[in-house]
Amino acid sequence: MPFNFHEMSLEDKLKQYIIEAVNELYGQTLERVEFQTTRKDFEGDLTVVIFPMLRLIKGNPVAIGTAIGEFLTASLEEVQGFNVVKGFLNLTFNDAHFIDAFDAVNDYSRFGWANPDGGAVMVEYSSPNTNKPLHLGHIRNNLLGFSVAEILKASGKTVYKTQIINDRGIHICKSMWAWRHFGNGQTPQNTNLKGDKLVGNYYVIFDQKYKEQVKQLIAQGHSEEDAARQAPAIKEAQELLRLWEAGDQEVVALWSEMNQWVYEGFAATYKKLGVDFDHNYYESNTYLLGKDHIQEGLDRNVFYQKEDGSVWCDLTEDGLDHKLVLRSDGTSVYMTQDIGTAIQRAIDYPNITGMIYTVGNEQDYHFKVLFLILSKLGYPWAQHLFHLSYGMVDLPSGKMKSREGTVVDADDLIDQMQDTAREIATGLGKIDDLTEAQKTTLFEEIGLGALKYYILKVDPKKRILFDPKESVDFQGNTGPFIQYTYARIQSIARKAKAVDLPQYDHNLKLQEKEKSVLKLLQGFPQKIQEAAHQYSPALIANYTYELVKEFNSFYQNVPILTTEVGPETTFRIALCDAVAQVIKSSCSLLGIQVPDRM
Repeated sequence: MPFNFHEMSLEDKLKQYIIEAVNELYGQTLERVEFQTTRKDFEGDLTVVIFPMLRLIKGNPVAIGTAIGEFLTASLEEVQGFNVVKGFLNLTFNDAHFIDAFDAVNDYSRFGWANPDGGAVMVEYSSPNTNKPLHLGHIRNNLLGFSVAEILKASGKTVYKTQIINDRGIHICKSMWAWRHFGNGQTPQNTNLKGDKLVGNYYVIFDQKYKEQVKQLIAQGHSEEDAARQAPAIKEAQELLRLWEAGDQEVVALWSEMNQWVYEGFAATYKKLGVDFDHNYYESNTYLLGKDHIQEGLDRNVFYQKEDGSVWCDLTEDGLDHKLVLRSDGTSVYMTQDIGTAIQRAIDYPNITGMIYTVGNEQDYHFKVLFLILSKLGYPWAQHLFHLSYGMVDLPSGKMKSREGTVVDADDLIDQMQDTAREIATGLGKIDDLTEAQKTTLFEEIGLGALKYYILKVDPKKRILFDPKESVDFQGNTGPFIQYTYARIQSIARKAKAVDLPQYDHNLKLQEKEKSVLKLLQGFPQKIQEAAHQYSPALIANYTYELVKEFNSFYQNVPILTTEVGPETTFRIALCDAVAQVIKSSCSLLGIQVPDRM
């Protein structure tokens, strides 16, 4: 063969030999070879798909698969056998291949992490309003955005994590109005209340007082529409917004103070949730961005102007509608801001080649329009913008109290998850010898692990019914089950330290359970790349569950530490350690901690 197989992977070898086989047997040159993971109901370790070859080779796919299978078993010592099912050639590899592949990895703690490929992306998530605390929807948003960022890093990308904080506009002015009238000088310090909670309370007070005023005006003979406009609370809040935009010192000072309370409250929740950001953008700094680019779009005929002075983008040729990008009075709309902010980010981070926006699916149309306009404006990175769209999270009714009756507070949910973890873990009775501080840390790790895994194991686009109790189950497809398996392996490792282990050789005869675990381990690098390509933490979560299930089956069926210690013992301990490392690293991509003891 004319190929140099030094340092070549088995899959690469197979490609070369299959190309050679087709050339030798049929006189044709294959451009590519398609592989699949062998289905569980068929025997084999890797499947070659024959159907695409039929464009070049005329004949029965079973006969073609059989001929190629015979060629491979005669040519490659790693190929131990094969079977053909319709147009699928299932290859079986020898034990030495799996052991060699296992030994080739020096450090399983970073196994699957790709070297930097030169690409850089920005991931936006969270992006809250400063008039209220973070809620359940923000939790899914934060967990998704953070996890996708970590997966992209592992796939070889440089990643910048960012949020845009919506800290201006009528919403914060409503809280300011209520605090001015009813606050009596309350601060987070003198109330011992998180700043986002305090400001959120005043937003609720505004709503209550405003509705009372509207009712009074309707009783006085005003129409509902007129009452909604004329209520003193809304008129005064609008005046606060006008004064803020005019730079009124007193109003700006109050706005700054109340927003700072909220920023500090958010920071505490982010820390509790285990997410972080490299850069914060603030709408108060970005709301004027984009207006300059409107003229650029007009000059290039991307936009057009109506007689009233408003500026629009005609997207009908793209199957969409006409989109307003600047009002007739020259003020921005959200689209204007988002155009300007995207361009500003590309200026701030000139190496980024794409941006990912983690925003709920109610904004699907908005982002379709935004990306299209940026593309029409000629920005090359506009071809690499992605809306990480996700569905809502629901809770079973009556399962949890919320502060406002309709919104589930993020801090409350995190606290409840830890309480649930405490209740269940204590009931199992395996942690009695831990200190109180160790127990508290453990309950935090289990509670948050349960929450994160339950949300991230679901495809982002799907709506979730989140049951806190169910998520903390120590059996089944849950975070605690995965954490418990990791802790179990750490227990094995502690026992193994007391044993004098011999070297193992490469002539070991693998049991099927060992082989199954090895196959799953070897698939982890590809899984990281798939998850990065699809922006889906669910692929990592469900891979981890499959690995843990397979390991537990191996643990139940294959003796690991026995009274008779042999080379197979050493190999099995090493295999346990590798599995633990991959569990830990895959969980880190989901933002989940794994405890050494449970």
